[in-house]
Amino acid sequence: METIRQAIENCGKSRYRIYKDTGIDQAVLCKIAAGGTCSMETADELCKYLGLKLKPCGKKERQ
Repeated sequence: METIRQAIENCGKSRYRIYKDTGIDQAVLCKIAAGGTCSMETADELCKYLGLKLKPCGKKERQ
């Protein structure tokens, strides 16, 4: 989420512009900017929009 937050901050577009381009609610974008989280679907959409790629960070062991 930190990478997405930084990409939003550094992309040169306002949250309103991102909302208009993606349809992602401005409240969600504000939550991310404040260090919060979002759904995987939203994260995926933002990654596509910002030119980022999601990748797994590791597998949890099953008990």
